[in-house]
Amino acid sequence: MTATVDPPVRQTARFVVTLDRDDTAAPEAALGSGTGRRTAEDAASTKEGPPGQDQFTAETERFRRELLAHCYRMVGSAHDAEDLVQETYLRAWRAYAGFEGRASIRSWLYTIATNVCLTALKPRPIRVLPSGLTGPHDGPDRPPSPVAPGEVSWLEPLPDAWIAPPVDDPATVVVERESLRLALIAGLQHLPARQRAILILREVLAFSAAETAEILGTTTAAVKSGLQRARARLGELEPEPAELLEPTDRRARALLDGYIAAFERSDVRLLEQVLRMDATLEATPFRDWRSGRAKCIHLLDAYVLGTPGDWRMIATTANGHPSAVVYHRDADGTLRADGLVVLVLTATGIARVIKFHDPALVTTFGFPDALAR
Repeated sequence: MTATVDPPVRQTARFVVTLDRDDTAAPEAALGSGTGRRTAEDAASTKEGPPGQDQFTAETERFRRELLAHCYRMVGSAHDAEDLVQETYLRAWRAYAGFEGRASIRSWLYTIATNVCLTALKPRPIRVLPSGLTGPHDGPDRPPSPVAPGEVSWLEPLPDAWIAPPVDDPATVVVERESLRLALIAGLQHLPARQRAILILREVLAFSAAETAEILGTTTAAVKSGLQRARARLGELEPEPAELLEPTDRRARALLDGYIAAFERSDVRLLEQVLRMDATLEATPFRDWRSGRAKCIHLLDAYVLGTPGDWRMIATTANGHPSAVVYHRDADGTLRADGLVVLVLTATGIARVIKFHDPALVTTFGFPDALAR
């Protein structure tokens, strides 16, 4: 078994506000309004007296993790999602004095977060994986060549530790993982932004059609129509979901260990044992990707594996998938951060390998940017 180094648990920074002249301005009326009434949970956390920072934190902070997951589903970038959640809390604080409690604090925050995301998405290209650009490479053998910087906006993985439910609820954990799988997130990015929001609010977060209409400032008829179109489009983009192994499954850990060992030992035979016949291999920032075990292994053996000891991987999880942060040995012998590999695992083997060539992801996932020799 490959040893696992546990990264430090990442704590999302608590939102702290200090009153200044801007914060005492009139609240944003549109964000402070709502229909319905506060839930019992909301009322229990509300203190008497004028709203202040402590009361605001007590009422809103418990929703931070799920808002981060929501923003990530919308924009496909962990770092952008963090910025958008921060913007959500800033707007919520400024509008808090005008919040009348006619809607739950949760739906009020989702109204703000969703509209923050929709505004942010207007000028941005969608984020994709290589398989979202073109079909698998079927031409002459050639080494992978990167796409020019800025030509494509790539999907980013999300550390599971960022959004792990704080309670020990296995059912909640599984549902959260399912709604953050890379295939789903990649498919969502191809939907028009408002359809994307409708599908997430209705199918993932279980808001009613009326609640979703209020959040988006539209009609229930428009929500129902948008949901139908989104479902149809997503069905075209996302293949039938396979029965995936959970990261806690022993079989999943055995496959992850096998993949790690194959790289660290430069062992092609081990790759043959863990990859499915129909496995796919893709990596950012490369446009070409491979389909079929033989083609995947040939690419890795010819251009990637190198010699034993060139690579070091440490197990982690991303988007509900077993994953590993990746280090590569440089000319002076130091193992330096190289990126992250995400494995889509089934009972019959590794179905999909997605490598993100971004050294910054190693520290994002809580690991050092270099290892001792």
